[in-house]
Amino acid sequence: MAQSLSQLKEQLRATPQRWLITGVAGFIGSHLLETLLNLGQEVVGLDNFSTIDGNNLSHVKMAVGEERWRRFVFVEGDIRHLDDCRRVCQSVDIVLHQAALGSVPRSIENPLATHESNIDGFLNMLIAAKDAGISRFVYAASSSTYGDHPGLPKVESVIGRPLSPYAVTKYVNELYANVFDRSYHFKATGLRYFNVFGPRQNPAGAYAAVIPKWFAGLLDGGPIHINGDGETSRDFCFIENVIQANLLAATTDNPAAQGEIYNVAFGQSTSLNRLFEMIRTLVARVHPHCQDITPIYRPFRPGDVRHSLASIEKAQSLLNYAPEFDVQQGLAIAADWYLQTHRGTP
Repeated sequence: MAQSLSQLKEQLRATPQRWLITGVAGFIGSHLLETLLNLGQEVVGLDNFSTIDGNNLSHVKMAVGEERWRRFVFVEGDIRHLDDCRRVCQSVDIVLHQAALGSVPRSIENPLATHESNIDGFLNMLIAAKDAGISRFVYAASSSTYGDHPGLPKVESVIGRPLSPYAVTKYVNELYANVFDRSYHFKATGLRYFNVFGPRQNPAGAYAAVIPKWFAGLLDGGPIHINGDGETSRDFCFIENVIQANLLAATTDNPAAQGEIYNVAFGQSTSLNRLFEMIRTLVARVHPHCQDITPIYRPFRPGDVRHSLASIEKAQSLLNYAPEFDVQQGLAIAADWYLQTHRGTP
């Protein structure tokens, strides 16, 4: 039987390992780094700072303290370069591959850049990890792989046609992982993330995710935009649930659980209208005038699906995944961070 998260953390503290996190300076990568350093692990991190700066790493350093920070080795490099991938895979036990060029709209505007990072870079990492003899490889897959399939909840074995170049790249990742298992007996486990959010998620830029963008927008006094009629729904997943899934997938001793694809979500759907109301209420507790801000509705965005809701039964069964934070709990934690750190628009 799969062990619980608390048991796993005790095991990791007792027997530290050496982990590689690609995309370590990003939102998800930096949270994984903070968790692993707090568990006494050795961590190598790779990032090219193509879409972010070093602020997340500074936050982690402050959070974990100097002693734990010394267990971290940062390498500035690019997954599009095989030599960089080989360099960071040396003497590593476990890979958490988070590096990618995200965003559906960005992929529609620049499909070549998305392909280079998400397909060429992914293949480079598979090759480097396989050749280095790494035992565990966990990668960030995506709920965008479900494409136009209308069924709800989303079940790992049933997908539709991709709706964006980004979705194509994440599906190709899964195909390559499967082929590496068949051809080389190298197992890579994919985690299909569903709308991850939490502290340190960047609200800036044209491709920012909706939750940090709305927090920042409300704190700046608006305007707030909703694509479509607001009844589009998503399975929003707090970052702590994602960390749990990565740790469980990377350390499971269950042979049947290795090399699989898993949904990583909470298993609860929230409309954009409801999401906005929750965020506005949280911000208005500190800034009451925000309660008067109403969203501006715009046309639906190309490449977006109407509804998304995950079945998490497979991860629950094989990994003992038990998400602890629903969207309301996660938003409350995120709100504290945005309220404390937001500096406003220039």
